[in-house]
Amino acid sequence: MRIHNVLPSAALSDPGREYRASEPGVPLRCCLRKSLAGEPVWLFRHSPSVGKGPYSEVGPIFTHVDCPDTPSLDRLPVELLNNPRILRSYNAAGQIHDGEVVEPGSFDRTIAGLFNNPAIEAIQVRSLSHGCFFFAVTRS
Repeated sequence: MRIHNVLPSAALSDPGREYRASEPGVPLRCCLRKSLAGEPVWLFRHSPSVGKGPYSEVGPIFTHVDCPDTPSLDRLPVELLNNPRILRSYNAAGQIHDGEVVEPGSFDRTIAGLFNNPAIEAIQVRSLSHGCFFFAVTRS
């Protein structure tokens, strides 16, 4: 699988972005971990590239202002998967194929099972409580 993160430069396209000098514990979409105290972050509107047309959504996400880490993009980021999450699968046209709630410890198996269906091109991992986009997954 291939993990798709969001670079901090994406914040620059949102004129309404907010700078936060410290916002500990928020999920960062750049390095795919939670923020630490004293790390400056952006809060901004983002539209994941996976959903298209009426399935294109915009929602708030956090990234570092200057990301100090490079995430591993070939394995799931465990730190962001310690709570139940929503997995939304999409076909090649960017339409939602299915969605399901996944519990910690089941992500690898569930994602592999979704990708057994050739109609599924990508999966979005989202917050269960707020629905916010975390990252996307495609076949490698």
